[in-house]
Amino acid sequence: MIQLLFALIIVALTARFASPAYSALVEQQRRQVTAEQLASSLRNARTEALLRQHYVIIHALEEDWSRGWRVILDLSGQGHLDKSNPVLTEIQGDGHIPVAGNTPVKHYVRFSPLGEPQLNAGAFQAGTLHVCQASTGTSHHQVVLAKSGRISLRSDQAAQALCAS
Repeated sequence: MIQLLFALIIVALTARFASPAYSALVEQQRRQVTAEQLASSLRNARTEALLRQHYVIIHALEEDWSRGWRVILDLSGQGHLDKSNPVLTEIQGDGHIPVAGNTPVKHYVRFSPLGEPQLNAGAFQAGTLHVCQASTGTSHHQVVLAKSGRISLRSDQAAQALCAS
């Protein structure tokens, strides 16, 4: 009975110390998966624009990338404001992993039929979407959109004012 009691105490102490490390590991994995999904969605949106020879827009749900994003075929030229534009894919986020974009990509990315990112006014679009740690606002993963349309995924840790809540 005493040996069982000691075994339970050891298990309880181990669980108490392992729990924060496990939580940090799970959050780190969720940040990485979110960054990979976002980069993949941007690449797929660009591919769809090239294949369909039409504008394709990927925009943040509720104007917050943390809530998820939707890829639409922009038939009307009004983007996500026109509810009749067909939705190609949608990824739902839970809002627990902060994702913030700098000004050019704050709410949407629009690919031309040539696969080039363009703002609504026609100028080239390039920017960075930061996937951040919720507690500190530190950017751990960056999805970078070049003006050529190239999408890259980086894992540089940096404090970003964009990520601060």
